[in-house]
Amino acid sequence: MTDSIESKIPPKESALKGTAFKVLTAISVSHLLNDMLQSLILAIYPLLQKEFTLSFTQIGMITLTYQVTASLLQPLIGHYTDKHPKPYSLPVGMGFTLAGLLLLAVAQSFGVILIAAALVGTGSSVFHPESSRVARMASGGRHGLAQSLFQVGGNFGSALGPLLAAVIIAPYGKGNVAWFSLAALLGMVVLLQVSRWYSHQQQLAKKRGPAPVAVSLLPKRTVVKSLTILLVLVFSKYFYLTSLSSYYTFYLIHKFGVSIQEAQFHLFAFLLAVAAGTILGGPIGDKIGRKYVIWVSILGVAPFTLLLPHANLLWTSVLSVIIGVILASAFSAILVYAQELIPGKVGMVSGLFFGLAFGMGGLGAAVLGYVADKTSIELVYQICAFLPLLGILTAFLPNLERKST
Repeated sequence: MTDSIESKIPPKESALKGTAFKVLTAISVSHLLNDMLQSLILAIYPLLQKEFTLSFTQIGMITLTYQVTASLLQPLIGHYTDKHPKPYSLPVGMGFTLAGLLLLAVAQSFGVILIAAALVGTGSSVFHPESSRVARMASGGRHGLAQSLFQVGGNFGSALGPLLAAVIIAPYGKGNVAWFSLAALLGMVVLLQVSRWYSHQQQLAKKRGPAPVAVSLLPKRTVVKSLTILLVLVFSKYFYLTSLSSYYTFYLIHKFGVSIQEAQFHLFAFLLAVAAGTILGGPIGDKIGRKYVIWVSILGVAPFTLLLPHANLLWTSVLSVIIGVILASAFSAILVYAQELIPGKVGMVSGLFFGLAFGMGGLGAAVLGYVADKTSIELVYQICAFLPLLGILTAFLPNLERKST
């Protein structure tokens, strides 16, 4: 049986004349800038906690506000742009992020911080569905590779955020966040060029006439079941990643007595490992099948997450890097797999999964912050260690790849 769906994807969703690496590079750089700016919020949590005397629950509320604005809007924006593509929405999204950063730099109250976080989240909700569509359009049929290149930019950006925060913001105060508005302006310039290419592709598609209607070869019941499993896997991945990205610095400071700057360097190492893992998942999925990548990257990380709460500082750093590499390889494979389950709905699917990723991150931050306040930050990691075991559900996913002849 060949459950191939890719052959039914309309030409306008796949690049027509080979992989457009210049476009993929531009959209990856934009993703780097976008996620670098977003990660600044996470990176300066210790500064915000000190300046505004915040509890872990309030720290979680900042993440929740940012993630909810991103997660709730992304599927809606993706669904709308599937029917009405908006190439020039990309620089507009970066404009929201710019506004949020400037507001964060001058914030004098917890409420203003929440508004700033909401603006940054809105920028993300506009950016991700359309940029993911651009990556698929420029893929030349190498969808996993294109999504990995797109994703790795974002993950490198997320890794750079804490490093730059440690060097530029931590020693001088949160007002220095304003300097990063220059990066947002650069992102808007790059995205304007991408938008022009995107607009040109839309014009060419109109000249070629209506694209073939995309049809899934799988029964609706199978598609729904598969999407449900994928969403559960995204939940397990991002709920666990939130425990590291949002609370790793606090965990290291509390358990091992390291400084804020040293903790941020450890966070940088983890996020750099996430970036490295991201680039592996897509191309490997193109070659051996995305289901196998999903299986290994979710369930395969469980032994390391179970060991982490019991390790010393050195092994905590080593294990967090291993976890980052393995776990990060999942998302590109999951996203392309989902796009092939529902062909012709790239924006909606991308928005749904990016949105769920952000939403799970926000919910996780709020829940885990509450648990940390009521018990201890160490217990958070002991509980989350079991989440990757949900990867066993991958066994129930159908094989979508075309069998080689």
